Amino acid sequence: MKGEYDQEKKKDDILEVAMNEYGNDVYYIVYSYVKNHTVTEDLTQEIFVKLYNNLGSFREDSSLKTWLIRIAINHCKDYFRRMDTKLTIVTDRVHQMIKGKSSTPEQALVHKETQHELSRAVLQLPLKYREIIFLYYFEEMKLTDIAQCMELNINTVKTRLRKGKKLIAKMYEGEV
Repeated sequence: MKGEYDQEKKKDDILEVAMNEYGNDVYYIVYSYVKNHTVTEDLTQEIFVKLYNNLGSFREDSSLKTWLIRIAINHCKDYFRRMDTKLTIVTDRVHQMIKGKSSTPEQALVHKETQHELSRAVLQLPLKYREIIFLYYFEEMKLTDIAQCMELNINTVKTRLRKGKKLIAKMYEGEV
């Protein structure tokens, strides 16, 4: 009886750590897929329930963060498979991920607008480039971790990152 309690306590502790350490990361990854805050909140909650229920199968071949991100990505893909159409995504604004501190209100406004433009450009990318760009730049994951998480060859990750950056550059060239 005590052993079962200890296992449940350990699962609860791991879940708490995952939610505190990686909750925002999961939220932003999910949002990058669905672009709807309400759906993002629901899916994020489902992802943590899935994590909790599957902690017994965590083999520790990778870090908890990598495993959790893999669960999040697969859950988002499952969500789209369940939907009748992929074109029902409502475009909301991305929460500002990184708030920069500027010395003047003008600099703060310019920084905020630049962040918004960059976020919008990333969200316009095709999914296969968007997820790599997001994980690399916003989550600051290493290419090898992204490859493992996405179950892709490292060269595929590098190619998608390079192509994603080129597409963003083209978007900015078109606005100038």
